[in-house]
Amino acid sequence: MSVLIKPIITEKATADSELNNRYGFVVDTRANKIQIKDAVEATYGVSVEKVRTMNYGPKRSVRYTKTGIQNGKTNAVKKAVVSVAEGDIIDFYSNI
Repeated sequence: MSVLIKPIITEKATADSELNNRYGFVVDTRANKIQIKDAVEATYGVSVEKVRTMNYGPKRSVRYTKTGIQNGKTNAVKKAVVSVAEGDIIDFYSNI
C-alpha cells in the first residue's frame, strides 16, 4: 500500500507551510496516522510532530441527457495535514 498519494499544493496550503511548518497530503483512505508519519519521515527526511487527518466523502452529480438522468459520484478522499519540527522544510519542487 502506497500511503502518500500526492502533496496538496494550493494557495492556502503554501501559506500554511511557510508560516506554520504544516504540509498537506492526499493519502490512502486505509492509512492511519502512524503510517502517515512514518511515510513522510522516510520520504522527505524530516521529523514529524503532529498528524491531523480528515475524510471527505464522494461528491454526487446529476446530468440530464437525451437518454435520461445520469447519476454519478467522485471518489472518496482522505487528506492529512502534517506538522514538522521547527527548522525542517519539505521542498516539493526539488526534483522537478
